[in-house]
Amino acid sequence: MSDSSAARAAHSLPSSFWSIYDVLVSGLPEDARVDAFAAGINWFGVRADGGLGLAMSPRETPVRIGPAGRVAGSPLREIAALARSWDFGEAALGIAALNAHHNQPARARERAERAGCVFSETGASVFTQMLPRIAGRRVAVIGHFHGLEEVARACKLSILERRPQSGDLPDPACEAVLPESDYVFITGTTLINKTLPRLLELARDAFVCLAGPTTPLAPGLFAFGVDLLAGLVVENPDEVWPVVQEGGRHAFFEHGARMVQIERAAAR
Repeated sequence: MSDSSAARAAHSLPSSFWSIYDVLVSGLPEDARVDAFAAGINWFGVRADGGLGLAMSPRETPVRIGPAGRVAGSPLREIAALARSWDFGEAALGIAALNAHHNQPARARERAERAGCVFSETGASVFTQMLPRIAGRRVAVIGHFHGLEEVARACKLSILERRPQSGDLPDPACEAVLPESDYVFITGTTLINKTLPRLLELARDAFVCLAGPTTPLAPGLFAFGVDLLAGLVVENPDEVWPVVQEGGRHAFFEHGARMVQIERAAAR
């Protein structure tokens, strides 16, 4: 058992399937409303509460947005609660709404420091940052992230993907691979397709990182077995907004957004 999993064993982890979503929604203000919503080809974006939150556009199912035309002006909590929807288009909208609040730069830093966590804003890939720690270890990555070649050279790597590329394992292999892994990196899109609760259960003995622009930067996730959050903060919503609207893929990294990391202090 790793040091991080031993520390978590001292706590009674929430058991309800929906607890993760409830914790994320409960952190939102009661009076905030959505200012605007864009369902871009690659990213969903929600402007609310002074921020802009992103979530990856669903690839697994046709996108259907039940409240289309009524999102702007709706209470932020109401839209964020759609994160629980089994319609992945609505779920992505809900996660983007959550991130409009949780992933504001100043708020993410302040909450991390208040919780005694380590906040890092180098802008570097979490995989680059973690290379010294994962060297020679058994590492599983849920989702085929860009630039894993260096990671593969440094450790015993397994990539699990719903749509496997050459060398990937199909995602059901998580049942066998994750319990044997030392480090597990999970894409934030697992919040959209509802696989995250089971993945965290399987990875309970590993160091777990929830990663990618869809990841909410909410320290409350540490209670569920996450050790490190690597997500996106939008520092200039006016620059990032047209990138989302016009189908940009990663151009927002050069136009007002960057990756940051929040780690549980006890996880180090």
